[in-house]
Amino acid sequence: MEFGLKDKRILVTAAASGIGRAIASAFSADGARVHICDIDAAALRTCSADLPLAGASLADVSDIAAVDALFAAVEENLGGLDFLINNAGIAGPTGPVEACAPEEWRRTLAVGLDGTFLCTRRAVPLLKAAGGGGIVNIASTAGILGYPLRSPYDAAKWGVIGLTKSLAMELGEAGIRVNAICPGSVGGERMERVIAAEAKARDWSLDEVRGIYLKHVSLRSFVAAEDIANMVLFVCSDAGARISGQALAVDGHTESLAGKPGGCVKPRKQADERSSGKQPAPRWTRSPP
Repeated sequence: MEFGLKDKRILVTAAASGIGRAIASAFSADGARVHICDIDAAALRTCSADLPLAGASLADVSDIAAVDALFAAVEENLGGLDFLINNAGIAGPTGPVEACAPEEWRRTLAVGLDGTFLCTRRAVPLLKAAGGGGIVNIASTAGILGYPLRSPYDAAKWGVIGLTKSLAMELGEAGIRVNAICPGSVGGERMERVIAAEAKARDWSLDEVRGIYLKHVSLRSFVAAEDIANMVLFVCSDAGARISGQALAVDGHTESLAGKPGGCVKPRKQADERSSGKQPAPRWTRSPP
């Protein structure tokens, strides 16, 4: 599949692995000139060796000085910018809001929301100088629905979608389109870590958690990182030239997040707790349709 992005200048954040790497790989395969950044030095070296990149930077997007250094490298290596892909984000803690440490809350929003802002503010002058272009923010279906026991992550993703819509209005006259892509559950190492964290938080097995995630996706399957990359390239291509201000889900249709293991307790477990005389954990209700 070709998207006509040859020689376009691209920056992808958090691109040494996972979704970010799939996006960088897809742009490179389409002939674009790609600069990436990541906080994982070893993964960055591996990705740089595997892909024909224009440049790579070790950078924490929540750090202002690091972002300034990143964009200095982008200008030096690419000579400008046509598209910014804000992919950086972290899962954050899993647990009830009263157990969330303020520093965990701040760190989750610092990477997922502040990082998007810091990179965008540096990218916009370059995009305007190029005569237009685009920004794609990787959000989540959690930014469309609610996500019990994952409030810092959920808040960051709702913020990203709000920022996306505001920027689309603000930057449209400059020929800059801004969209958010909302992945569902993406198969891979990060998803396995999320499943493990939720299994531990609820004292469930990994298979039980994984099964409930799949149960609440209409297509009964996880998304591949390449599915997200294809959508990113589409909205950056000429075929997506009139798409802006949108939060586009690539998720197999997530029916609910409140029904996932972060938001409910198994009936069997509640029955066991009652028979033992323990106070059962509270049930969470589904989000309204």
